[in-house]
Amino acid sequence: MPTLKDYKGGHPAWCPGCGNFSILKSFKDAMIDLDMEPHRFSIVSGIGQAAKFPHYVKCNAFNGLHGRALPVAAGIRLANHEHPVMIFTGDGDCYGEGGNHLIHNIRRNIDVTVFVHDNQIYGLTKGQASPTSMEGMKTKNQPFGVFSGQFNPMAMAVALDCSFVARGFSGDTEHLKELMKAAFLHKGFALVDILQPCVSFNKINTYEWYKQRVYHIEPEYDPEDRAGAFSRALEWGDSIPLGIIFKNSRLTIEERIPVIKDAPLVKHSFDHSAIERTLEEFY
Repeated sequence: MPTLKDYKGGHPAWCPGCGNFSILKSFKDAMIDLDMEPHRFSIVSGIGQAAKFPHYVKCNAFNGLHGRALPVAAGIRLANHEHPVMIFTGDGDCYGEGGNHLIHNIRRNIDVTVFVHDNQIYGLTKGQASPTSMEGMKTKNQPFGVFSGQFNPMAMAVALDCSFVARGFSGDTEHLKELMKAAFLHKGFALVDILQPCVSFNKINTYEWYKQRVYHIEPEYDPEDRAGAFSRALEWGDSIPLGIIFKNSRLTIEERIPVIKDAPLVKHSFDHSAIERTLEEFY
């Protein structure tokens, strides 16, 4: 069984007190519980403080362009759908620059797990508003407050019939660990929004602010009731639900593509002559 030492990567460059540290710990603990050795999975990220995550974990990793983690993850899955792929991204990276990829990969239901470090601010680029920043929030480049409506990723995901929709909190590591395990084991597109305080640039959504508002969804709640899930996803403000908000069991895109139905693409034989014959048709 792997230990914490097996996952040790580089030394984190996050600010002291950043919620990302708790997410990193919860993830490593989850992988140990699942007996997942580092070589057996891949992590993909884009750009941002959250996207530094694969620098700090020993595993297969790809650190790509801003908002473009999902296309890379989809490529890995389509080449080898026996290999688990996780994405670590931020609210700006995923919901802003990567919003289009998020929407359409939810539709396709590709079997990847997306963990969003949602600090409601752009941390790496020093504090401008992100899609999840609350209306009226003042930042360095929004001195009159945020004019745009606050993006609700949970409601969007339920509306798109996302296969697994959940929210965690970096200040509750044991709960977050269990949520990560459930998302990883789920077959289909899994989106986990993780509320994560930015101690440097977001002075509103602090640890104390969240702790006064978050609550665990009750055990009798039915996450397969889509109408009920949408209602729960709309909760924000005085009460913010943590846990699995919605899930379903629809077919993944990997199961729908005939070419890879029986074996991963990487295990297919490759006939160079077939390419040569095709190219000859254009001469």
